[in-house]
Amino acid sequence: MKLLFGTGNAAKLSAMRNRLEKLDIELIGLNDLKAEGMSIPIVEETGSTPLENARIKALAYYEAFKMPVFSCDSGLYFDNVPDEAQPGVHVRTVNGRSLSDEEMLEHYMGLARKYGNGKLTARYKNAICFVKDGEHIYEAMEPSMESEPFILADRQHSEIRKKGFPLDSLSIDIRTGKYYYDLSDEELEQFAVEDGVLEFFKRNIKP
Repeated sequence: MKLLFGTGNAAKLSAMRNRLEKLDIELIGLNDLKAEGMSIPIVEETGSTPLENARIKALAYYEAFKMPVFSCDSGLYFDNVPDEAQPGVHVRTVNGRSLSDEEMLEHYMGLARKYGNGKLTARYKNAICFVKDGEHIYEAMEPSMESEPFILADRQHSEIRKKGFPLDSLSIDIRTGKYYYDLSDEELEQFAVEDGVLEFFKRNIKP
């Protein structure tokens, strides 16, 4: 089966290919279709949950290309924090305004100070929607697809910060107390959310 992953992010496509290498599928991304001269629709992610956004994208891409397609989305959720303070899918948007990397750092470091440095634990909840054809749509947002919980710190890593991913420089592994940027590749592998996604496709990819 040729399967479209509804993303233009090359790193995400590569990671998903590694995750699904046990399955007999040819995984392509939006850039592969663009290279063939196809027009890629702009899809507005207007959902209030990761699953709603994944569904919006998958249905839009299926309508555009009429081939099996899946999309993923994620949201950031804190433990023991009121619902109204949860970022969810609006990680970069606060009070209706999209924040720059610097503004995001200030906002989330402020939250970490508010709840006590080292006490603000978070996780990414991930969702997936797979449109096999016009009659078969499968979706999930399961605990097995969540990231490992981590600590959001009140100060950023002293040396490393990647443009577009400011919260990575605030993320600390609970078990080792290390910033994620200081973990070895082997330690980072422990946090991959591979099992839930792989099991999802094992259940639903069959003819």
